[in-house]
Amino acid sequence: MPGPMSTYGQGGRVMLPHGVYGPQGDTLLLREALERETVGAGTTVLDVGTGSGFLALAAARRGARVTAVDRTRRSVLATRLNAALAGLRIEAVRGDLLAPAVGRRFHLILSNPPYMPAPDAALPERGPARAWDAGHDGRLIIDRLCDGAADLLRPGGALLLVHSALCGVPATLERLERAGLPAEVTDRRRVPFGPVLTSRRQWLLDRGLIAPGADEEELAIIRAERVG
Repeated sequence: MPGPMSTYGQGGRVMLPHGVYGPQGDTLLLREALERETVGAGTTVLDVGTGSGFLALAAARRGARVTAVDRTRRSVLATRLNAALAGLRIEAVRGDLLAPAVGRRFHLILSNPPYMPAPDAALPERGPARAWDAGHDGRLIIDRLCDGAADLLRPGGALLLVHSALCGVPATLERLERAGLPAEVTDRRRVPFGPVLTSRRQWLLDRGLIAPGADEEELAIIRAERVG
């Protein structure tokens, strides 16, 4: 699986075969949140939508037992390759979001899911847009994560989720609360529009998702904890 090697500090090196989502601003923001968590030997971590395995590797380097899930075969193979290159053990499996981990419990769930509002109401079935498009409101994946995460967390376990304010941070907080996971925003960061948002500027404007002249989006880290 040849591909470019990308480096992101503190030994965070990943091979990026063609078609695999690589670490970007949202991934790096989520890694900062991960670094604040108590993670070590005996910690069980689930990385949902692992892409290249970048976050899974970050958790495994701290001694965690990591399961990484992605719905694309390329991403699963890339994660396995990157784990092997780093000399780390990661269980990388292909599947639909939380489904491969049903019946198990984790101390920590990480996810950088597809969250981009898109002109197409359905999730893309193929192509690179699978890594970012999530329906008209960007919530087709986020809502499922919010509804299912509690069943996979140990008491006191936490979910760390990153997404854009374009798809509604208050809606995520409310949905997690209803699912029994009190949540809060721990980090916010504004980043310039990338190529996808730039290409959709007029569509986003027509839907009232951005203001005229906007050229940045706000990313948010949401931390939810199972209290009982």
